[in-house]
Amino acid sequence: MADKIPLSTIAHGRSGDKGNHANVAVIAYNEAGFQWLRRHLTAEVVRAYFAPLGVTRVERFEVANLHALNFMLYDALAGGASRSLRSDTQGKTYALTLLQMPIDAPAELDQMRRRSS
Repeated sequence: MADKIPLSTIAHGRSGDKGNHANVAVIAYNEAGFQWLRRHLTAEVVRAYFAPLGVTRVERFEVANLHALNFMLYDALAGGASRSLRSDTQGKTYALTLLQMPIDAPAELDQMRRRSS
């Protein structure tokens, strides 16, 4: 069985609200990590991960020049900032939540890690 690591080992992210929808960006630390994200972090995987929130649809957009994938999570905010009773009405923690998702450690993990300066 492969070792599990958090997605944050190979990427960082940012998220926020768009009305009743959440926007989640996952940004790889480098090209090797981006190629892994492109192959493995699909809209279906993200939708399944956020299923408990009642997400109705997930769209994925590639932003190759930033080594990023952007996900739109439809109906994820239970009405949005002014209507929702959730503790995070603006989806600000959704990127951090996704970055905690366990993934199988890729064989090329050392090439994907964030480099220290």
